[in-house]
Amino acid sequence: MVECRALTKRYGERLAVDGVSFHVDAGECLGLLGPNGAGKTSTIRMLTGFALPSAGNVRVLGLPQVPATASAIKARLGVVSQEDSLDPDLSVDKNLLVYATYFGIPRAEASRRVDELIRFAQLGDHRTDTIKQLSGGMRRRLMLARALLNEPELLILDEPTTGLDPQARRLVWERIRTLKRGGTTILLTTHYMEEAAQLCDRLIIMDGGRIVSEGSVDELIASHVGSEVVEIHLPDGADADALVARLGHGPWRSERAGQMLYLYLRDGSGDGLLRQLGDLDVARRHATLEDVFLTLTGHTLRD
Repeated sequence: MVECRALTKRYGERLAVDGVSFHVDAGECLGLLGPNGAGKTSTIRMLTGFALPSAGNVRVLGLPQVPATASAIKARLGVVSQEDSLDPDLSVDKNLLVYATYFGIPRAEASRRVDELIRFAQLGDHRTDTIKQLSGGMRRRLMLARALLNEPELLILDEPTTGLDPQARRLVWERIRTLKRGGTTILLTTHYMEEAAQLCDRLIIMDGGRIVSEGSVDELIASHVGSEVVEIHLPDGADADALVARLGHGPWRSERAGQMLYLYLRDGSGDGLLRQLGDLDVARRHATLEDVFLTLTGHTLRD
């Protein structure tokens, strides 16, 4: 459905995407993860035809993503952008009906699809409300419904649940799962690691414009972290290096971040390790995708 080869994007002297190559298979939900400035948005803009590559090439739905084919590709895509682009002066159903005209969908068929998608988004009690009357979660569900009006072959979701409360986020997740069960191909970008772990069949992690790792959630955790994590909150003045040296060699890797020392374990040897830590402030838990993300991209805040 998507094939990128050595995809590169420069903005003046800044190299935003640096020779990225990947593919998205039919029926797959592929997650694109990375900190701010990793190159995710620039990659999405090239896939959707809003930016031209500086080098490399990309094919979407079997067509080269170039100006001559951009309209044909967009007609077969569904896109939920980060920004709310709904018309605030129109009602829920009018937003969908007007959008349907952009694809030349006949009025009767558009009305049928609108009714179906309003049910899908669970907005039946709000179809005549204006956008200003909707909550943030309702707006995101409406954005998702709108992206499905043209029955797209590929759905691109760019941080679809940013800013939503947990209940609204999980309702959007359930709508996305319904699409997956129906065979929709999805490319998802998100900053929520739980969201990526819940929804994605395969993940690509980007940093500095490059792909730094790729695989399923389980593959990434096993490869980069291990089975468990021991978190140690270091007291003021503690010597982290001395503590690691005292623990000796073992099936673990250590990483310091501020007042925290992380020990990544690979063989479930946490019991013996905990006994050596004595009265330190310690927490032991299963390794997660967030640990992978921080291991690969660092603990430093990105603006």
